Order: sequence, then structure tokens, then C-alpha cells
Amino acid sequence: MVNTRYIAFEGVDGAGKTTVAGAVAVALRRRGADVLEVREPGGTPIGEAIRGILLDRGGSMAPWTEAMLFAAARAQLAAEVVGPALARGRVVVSDRSVYSSLAYQGGARRLGIEAVRAVNAAGLGGVWPGLIVLLEVAPEAGLAREDEVDRISVEGVTLQERVAAAYRRLAEAEPERFVTVDAGMPLPRVVSACVDGIVSRW
Repeated sequence: MVNTRYIAFEGVDGAGKTTVAGAVAVALRRRGADVLEVREPGGTPIGEAIRGILLDRGGSMAPWTEAMLFAAARAQLAAEVVGPALARGRVVVSDRSVYSSLAYQGGARRLGIEAVRAVNAAGLGGVWPGLIVLLEVAPEAGLAREDEVDRISVEGVTLQERVAAAYRRLAEAEPERFVTVDAGMPLPRVVSACVDGIVSRW
């Protein structure tokens, strides 16, 4: 089910996704929406366990192993949480989504966006975000904002530049699904622009 009430916040590391998604959820509730907040990877016991494996800095990981683990956590979240919430008419606000895998593993890891899309589509059963809020910030600035680094962000600016380029390609290919916001603005302005962009698509 492609649903514009399934809203995903995307962007390079340090773009502010977690903070902005939470603030937007609050703003949408004030407008009367029944909002469920989720995060990827995670959101279920299985997903949180996979999150620990994915973000642990203790060792290297093959790109397809990374992609498959993200897809597995996401499939569980879709089946256990997101799909049922959408079926009940709720708004789902997600801190990352399948578009992170398209950008990070498909684009930046060079596995191929369509190859990664196919792997995820098989597990999601049609539960696919209908609205992507892309928070744009320079990769250097995003990494400078990070309080902690994980296995992916520790790879530095070169990887994040490839991620940013992949997000731009995705936004250009699917303009009807993307709302792009300058995440370098003060937080209240970022949140306001996100809310305006979301409501305009409903």
C-alpha cells in the first residue's frame, strides 16, 4: 500500500532526521492526526537486535550483508507495526525508511538502486512510504553535528557525499513523492517547512 500518510524522513548522517521527525509528529498531532512514530532500523524486538549488529563499530560488513540486514529489520517492522497502523488509518512518521537503503546501499555502496529496491520490495509486501521528506545538509556539516559515530558514519565524508548524490537522483526520479527541505535553517523553520510540505500532499 503506497500511502501519503506513511511519511519517512531521510537525509545524510547528521541531517536532523530524528529531531525533525519527532517535532513534526508533535505538530501533526496538534492538527488532529493520530500519529505513530517509528525508526529504522528498529521498532520491533527483532529490528532492534538487528540494529545493534548493523551499527556496532566492532567489525567490517560486506555490502550485501548490510543491505539484507536492513531489509530484514524493515520487513519485520512493516509486518508487525507499520502495515497494521496504516490499515487502522493512522499516520506513520518514520525516522528513515527503505529510501535509506536505496541511497546508502544501492547508491553509495554501489549495489544498484534497483537491485536493492527489488530485495526490499519482496519483504515489504506493498507497505512502502508514500511521502519522503528529504532533509538536505552538506555532508561535512551533517557529520559535524553528530554526537556519536556508528559503523556507517565513521566512514566519513566521502561515503556521505555519495549518499547525498543518490538521494538527489531519487528525488529527481520521483518528484511526486519527495518534499525537499533545507535542513540548515533554524529548527522551527525546518519543522514548519516539513509540515507545510506534508499537508500540501494530503
